[in-house]
Amino acid sequence: MGWHVRNPNLRWPVTLPDSIREQPVVSVGRRAKYLLINLPAGALIVHLGMSGSLRIADPNAAPGKHDHVDLLFTPDTVLRYNDPRRFGSIHWQRNPVMEHPLLRALGPEPLGLEFDGAYLKRQARGRRVGVKNFIMDAHVVVGVGNIYANEALFLSGLRPTARAGRVTRAGYERLATAIRRVLGNAIAMGGTTLRDFVNSDGNPGYFQQSLYVYGRAGEPCRLCATPLKGIRTGQRASVFCPTCQAAGNFGGRDV
Repeated sequence: MGWHVRNPNLRWPVTLPDSIREQPVVSVGRRAKYLLINLPAGALIVHLGMSGSLRIADPNAAPGKHDHVDLLFTPDTVLRYNDPRRFGSIHWQRNPVMEHPLLRALGPEPLGLEFDGAYLKRQARGRRVGVKNFIMDAHVVVGVGNIYANEALFLSGLRPTARAGRVTRAGYERLATAIRRVLGNAIAMGGTTLRDFVNSDGNPGYFQQSLYVYGRAGEPCRLCATPLKGIRTGQRASVFCPTCQAAGNFGGRDV
């Protein structure tokens, strides 16, 4: 493998060691929002940030303004990293790859076997933070962004501001189920396009058409017709139904 860095000034400067030139790619994986391009000695850790993308490109095609890095696999195969906002990053980490500071302290994957209501209840013990901020903490669980946290809390009947430590085991069982359901549905629909997101085929995601609460403050609840309420929690937009997510409902409801 080789590379051509046109602009190293991403979220962190791109620095790749010469020792990995000509090493083959043995596999490709993922941890949380990080893509792992595995080589014999370690891995490239790639984060796309808010606007980054990777595309197979013609090595003879002129790069665009925001094509910052080319990863060269064969004379005819170039993986081109494009990032208009430059919030993404590319790092090299020798084995063991999971010891990289960005990966070491991450929580479990929400679709994995380690994640369930019992796990959430243990992690929440004594926590006074709101349950929405709690499940968006990547040290607790990865992959639950703002949109999906809003949706999962609605389906589990919990308000975003409910203290994490007061949610019952039953409430967390419902919440874990709701998180898996929301993420599964979003994956099936290609993600959620609110601005400029497109998937690997260049198509937008369609999950936004199925949102129950996110982005719908003031509109009627799809289940009970109560006007949805918008608030700010942790500097992020939160929307909930005052009826379906009743204050003091720490046990949740049927999902």
